[in-house]
Amino acid sequence: MKNLYSIARNFAAIALLSVAVVGCASTANKEGTGEYIDDSVVTTKVMSAIFADPDLKSAEINVETFKGVVQLSGFVSKEANISKAGAVAAGVEGVTSVKNNLHLK
Repeated sequence: MKNLYSIARNFAAIALLSVAVVGCASTANKEGTGEYIDDSVVTTKVMSAIFADPDLKSAEINVETFKGVVQLSGFVSKEANISKAGAVAAGVEGVTSVKNNLHLK
């Protein structure tokens, strides 16, 4: 009987481990835990780079990152700042591409 409980306990442990590993895995529409953390770092770096630029210093630029792809949205005061923000974002380490959805206000 002890052997049966031991087998059941080991099976349960393996099942829980499998669920935990699969739960953290990446899919096409969902980031894995590591990717989420990496993307959070990239978002912070892009926001800092944009805010450090005197022409782009704006609270109206939103930055989101998914699997290294940065999406810029919001408003800027000059037409030239739309492309400048995209260039600043693209220059940040970890950015694989930029989707620039900024608009002129």
